[in-house]
Amino acid sequence: MSLNHALVRFRLQPGRAARGGALRKQGGGALFGWLLILAAAAVLALALYGNRLDGVVRSKFEGQRWALPARVWARPLELYVGRRLTPDQFETELKRLNYRAVQQPQSDGQYRRQGEHFVVCTRPFRFWDGAEPERHLELAFAQGQVSELVDADSGQELALVRLDAMLIANIYPTHNEDRVLVRYQDLPPLLIKTLIAVEDRNFFQHIGVDPRGIVRATINNLRAGTVVEGASTLTQQLVKNFYLNAERSLKRKLKEAYMAVLLERHYTKEEILEAYANEIYLGQDGDRAIHGFGLASEFYFNLPLKELDTPKIALLVGLAQAPSAYDPRRNPDAALRRRNLVLDLMVRGGVIAQAEAERAKRAPLGIQDGGGRPAGFYPDFVALVRQQLRRDYRDEDLRSEGLNIFTTLDPLVQATVERALAKQLPVLEKQRGMRSGTLEGAAVVASVEQGEVLAIAGGRQPGYAGFNRALHSVRPIGSLVKPPIYLLALSKPERYTLTTPIPDQPVSLPDGNKRWEPKNYDHRVYGSVPLHSALARSLNLATVNLGLDLEVKNVVETLYKMGAQRRIRPVPSVLLGAVSLSPLEVSQIYQTIAAGGYRAPLRAIREIVDAQGRPLNRYPLAIEPVVDPKAAYLVTWAMQRVVTNGTARWLGAQLPKGMTMAGKTGTTDEKRDSWFAGFSGDKVAVVWVGRDDNQPIGLAGAEGALRVWADLMLALDNEPLHEVPPEGVVLVDACGQTGVPYIGDSAKRVGRCGGGGSSSGRTAGGSESAAAVQSPTDTAQAAPPEPPPRPRTQNHFMGDFFDR
Repeated sequence: MSLNHALVRFRLQPGRAARGGALRKQGGGALFGWLLILAAAAVLALALYGNRLDGVVRSKFEGQRWALPARVWARPLELYVGRRLTPDQFETELKRLNYRAVQQPQSDGQYRRQGEHFVVCTRPFRFWDGAEPERHLELAFAQGQVSELVDADSGQELALVRLDAMLIANIYPTHNEDRVLVRYQDLPPLLIKTLIAVEDRNFFQHIGVDPRGIVRATINNLRAGTVVEGASTLTQQLVKNFYLNAERSLKRKLKEAYMAVLLERHYTKEEILEAYANEIYLGQDGDRAIHGFGLASEFYFNLPLKELDTPKIALLVGLAQAPSAYDPRRNPDAALRRRNLVLDLMVRGGVIAQAEAERAKRAPLGIQDGGGRPAGFYPDFVALVRQQLRRDYRDEDLRSEGLNIFTTLDPLVQATVERALAKQLPVLEKQRGMRSGTLEGAAVVASVEQGEVLAIAGGRQPGYAGFNRALHSVRPIGSLVKPPIYLLALSKPERYTLTTPIPDQPVSLPDGNKRWEPKNYDHRVYGSVPLHSALARSLNLATVNLGLDLEVKNVVETLYKMGAQRRIRPVPSVLLGAVSLSPLEVSQIYQTIAAGGYRAPLRAIREIVDAQGRPLNRYPLAIEPVVDPKAAYLVTWAMQRVVTNGTARWLGAQLPKGMTMAGKTGTTDEKRDSWFAGFSGDKVAVVWVGRDDNQPIGLAGAEGALRVWADLMLALDNEPLHEVPPEGVVLVDACGQTGVPYIGDSAKRVGRCGGGGSSSGRTAGGSESAAAVQSPTDTAQAAPPEPPPRPRTQNHFMGDFFDR
């Protein structure tokens, strides 16, 4: 049978054909059903997966998006007519803040100087107590102070202007990501247009993914022979950086696209673009990752984002594609080519004209070293800030919450302190024939009334993040302990006045198998001296006799009241400075004296606000009266005599006319430590000089620390001491002194000062009193000469034998 014949027979059998068709329909229907089931299952799985992804997208986008570093700011420079400030100091401050000198200041962060006249366009800045707007200022200086301060636009005189604060430190997240958050409205329009032109032309039209954009980018890249245009939308790039990782796989790409669509469902284009601008990775600074255009602008150009011009914006946008390959510091040629390509894309997208692009291509890259880091490096001060922050914040909060910490650091004062140490220590080494680098030093400067720490130097090398001697070097303080002893005595006016004779007599006390027998610095005995003279001349024997009469335990309690915190053994050697304290603790004690007996705990922080500018913990001024203000006034008067005719009389000769200061020298056994602590009407400062190995340095307090102290304090704007005595203090001419202060009627009980004579008195208000006091002339207006040091064995009980 032929094949054709067989086929004809097969077609003529209708029953068989019908059965075959039914079977095919039955199989096809089952397959279709299974396909429907599989499709439904896939849709359900996709929906469930999408629901989970949707939760991930929303929770992170609406929560804390980034772990933000805490930023630590110095106190702002305040400008007002009459402020003591030189034109050079002002220009230095502008440079610290990265202001740029130009011919015609028109934009924020620009200035022009002509001699002592400035035109400045300040930057806006948000402080804890409100926003400071940008201003167009004209300033003039005369005789070392601000003589004119006006609004350049209106001509109106201004009472007070604050410059933007200087960033001094960052406390980074543990993973070392850093960024400066910017809001969408703060993004330069040119940056937004450039991003759209280069990265995502249809950003404001697509739903998160852009198929047409993928096709177009592929064609353009093939034509150029290199990657000139990205295929992912900005939303997809944000999803990859914000939620996913850099894995190259189809699965990750599909997940990225899905999440991009979900993101676009819930948030506006502006919100997405703002997040992108803050998330994008744009470079590396050691182990610190640079994220976002806000920080990248500072890191590469030392400029705020809003102050960038066209070529700089083009460079930043170009970096988004490959920050490492186009790093302008390591690969400047590649960065230049990429920037110029972006400029061409800006022209093609209608963002700028061809002529502007050509001008921009001729511009240098404009990279600045050190950008994006704190403007100054102050590890010693920041250590104090951290120490005080630990009382109120967890470490993870400081590393993630984006806190803004406004401190009390005054960069002008800090620079002055650092210069004084760097200048004077080598001079002292040369004078004593020491090897260079032998001496170390530490200094603290604080405000008298508020207790705000204005500057700290923990060593002679500025910015060295090593051992912080101002906070952690605990050394015997020598004669710096004497003012608290005399203050305690003067708080008992029924027993002691400034002219009360104090016995300068030998003392011998048991010390185990030995005797404690302190001596005066010059090994002489003066018999009986007025109390104020004993302090001015730093007589050891007089001080020990006075302290023993007051009882050592009461002296120790006074030190605690004034600010000492560490344990002090109440032994007689305490009376000559066998008390080990840090310079910061000494500063607290002397701040209490300078403030008239009112202790203001020294603080480095003024205010803290969160990332949105809302105030958090406040650090208010907490003043506490701890000693009698009248006694504090009297001991300050005596400490002025330390400066005018006592152990620090060299300083008195340096003071300008009308300036008054008070202070005290301190020298420990064998001249191992040289101290000076003192204050003006508004600043208290403490300086220590010595060696880290505790070897003798051959410098008394007046020969070492005082020279550094004078260098820094005389360079600052100081107020003289307040001469008006507190209520209850009477001024009397007594014991060869004019205007000696007495508490109440204690002047009437003044008897012998050491000889014969008379005095007339007047009250603090200026009226004459009837007090008549028999008093001789003070026989020791000047301190005795200091003999060469004599070696002596250290004794822990005796403490300071020859202290000054």
